[in-house]
Formats: sequence, structure tokens, C-alpha cells
Amino acid sequence: MDCQTCRHGVQMHRWTADGVVSMPEWTTVGDCASTPLGGIAARMDARPDPAVAALDGLIERLHGSGRLRVWSLVITVFGDMVVPRGGKVGLFVLRDLCARLGIEDGAVRTAMSRLAADGWVERERAGRNSFYRLAERGRHAFDLATRRIYAGGPPAWGGDWTVALAPPDERGVEAGEAAALGFVRVATGVYLRPETEGAPPVADSFSGMLVVHGSSAEHPERILSLWPAAGTAAAYRAFVDAYRPLAGAAGSEVPAGLDAAAARALLIHDWRRIVLRDPGLPAELLPADWPGEEARRLAAGIYRALVPASEAWLESAGLPRQRDAAAFGRRFEAAG
Repeated sequence: MDCQTCRHGVQMHRWTADGVVSMPEWTTVGDCASTPLGGIAARMDARPDPAVAALDGLIERLHGSGRLRVWSLVITVFGDMVVPRGGKVGLFVLRDLCARLGIEDGAVRTAMSRLAADGWVERERAGRNSFYRLAERGRHAFDLATRRIYAGGPPAWGGDWTVALAPPDERGVEAGEAAALGFVRVATGVYLRPETEGAPPVADSFSGMLVVHGSSAEHPERILSLWPAAGTAAAYRAFVDAYRPLAGAAGSEVPAGLDAAAARALLIHDWRRIVLRDPGLPAELLPADWPGEEARRLAAGIYRALVPASEAWLESAGLPRQRDAAAFGRRFEAAG
């Protein structure tokens, strides 16, 4: 029998041709046997961390939901983690975070090149390191989206409405452009929105149209059919089902460091993709069984649990301190 010693000082045996165990087969048991055999057995019997298992399940879900838009995930990371710390981050930080999410380095570089070409980020170099800063276009978009993403509940509403009417023989604005301002197209050239607290001002898109503000004492049930809600409700329910295991694990043991940052990035990425498609109706206009608020409470609870460890990881990665800790602390305020 030929005996060799691994880098940890534990002997590894190579049996002769008449033996029954070869060295490669033996070494797969304990990864070079860095611990005594009792330690190996204990490690093999150890149960997986529930929080890490929940995170791994969410990562598998991310890659199983169709073609992954890495640039969109990077946008989430910028808005949630980088903007509060000044808006600038090293490429190596994004690479480490995305690697934990199972995203290859080449895909990250391609995403950053696309975002730079489209004017969302600006690239800087410091020696051999690349840094990316959010461009002005990106800052404006984030400012508008942040209020929706981290809102503590449906917007307050006093019962007022705004109606915009296009001149005869004109089609008005595109439905998507109107929806971004909270309007729904009732008919060709006719748009309606509840005038909720914090609603964006009517933009130049509606110039040349008649814009009327008023109130109504009654809100017919059929008015709700103007806002297609079935798809959004299904998305909220799927979100709750997907993140309930992480919520349960985070209640007793929160993921640490990079895992916490990765879980937080996934949470906000999935949440923002739903909430920014939600028309943001006030509670008075929502169906009685609307699942959006259950999903919001779940997201808020997980987010609060992940913040300390994920913020510590961001600081260890070299990002500057938050510029407005009080504003950051108000995220999801009143939810839960």
C-alpha cells in the first residue's frame, strides 16, 4: 500500500491493484480529508441551512422562469443597494453578487455594456478596476419608481378623479405612456385615473388635450373592470408562494453576508416587476380578496430581516455609507 499526505496533513491511501479502493474514490468522500473521519461524518449528516436552501430555491426559480435579463437584475441592484450609497459601485462587487445568483461573469459584462450604451450608467476607471455610476436618466427613473416599490400600502385617495380627453379625430397617447402616469384608457382618446396622493403630475404627453378634475360620490363596481387585475393578482399570489420559505427561515436564522445581499436583490427584483405593473389603485377601488397587501407585508418583513447583514456586506465590499439613513429606514414604512 502506498501512502501519501494531503495538504492538510491527513494520509490518503493508494491501494495496490489487488485492493478494493482507489485514491480518487477515497478522496471524494472527504474532499481531501481536511478533518478527522468523525468530522467528515458529522459534516455529511449536517442538515442544510434553511435560509440558504430557500435562497438556492429562489435562484433556481430565477433561472427557470425563461430567458434571464441580467441588465434588469443589475438595475434592481443599483436602485435598491447602490443609489442609497451614492450611486457608484465597482464591477467586482456586481460580479460577486451575480455569481452568487448563478450568473456568469460574461453576462454581467455584457449587461453593463448595454446599460452604458443606453445611457443608464456611466463607466469610470481607477487603475485596473472599473466602476459604474448611475447616469442622470437612471436617477430620474429610480426616483419615480422608488415611491411605488417601497410604499407601505395603497395610496391615499380622497375620491377625486382626473379625466383627459383628446380632440376629435386624434387618438391621444399610447396606453403604456398613459399607464406610467396612472391613467387607464377608457376609450379612444379618453383616459381616467383616481387622483391619489403622490400621483405624478400630468405630463407634456397630455398637452393639447382637455384635462378635467372632479369627484364622484359613487364608484360603480363595473369601473374596476377598466383595470385588468387578474394577471397582477396571480403574480402577487405566486410571489407569496415563492418567498414564504425564505420568510419562515429568516424568522429564525437570517442569511449572512453575500447570501443576505443576494436574497435581498432577488426579493426586490421580483417585487418591483409586479408592483410597477400594478396600476396602484387606492384601497377603495381594490377587490375584497386582493392579494397585493399580503404580498407587501411578506416582502416588507423579509426585507427588514435581510437589511442588517446585507448592508454589512456592502460596507465590507467598499461601498460608501448611506447618504440618507433616515430615508432608507422609511422603506416599507407602515407595511406589516
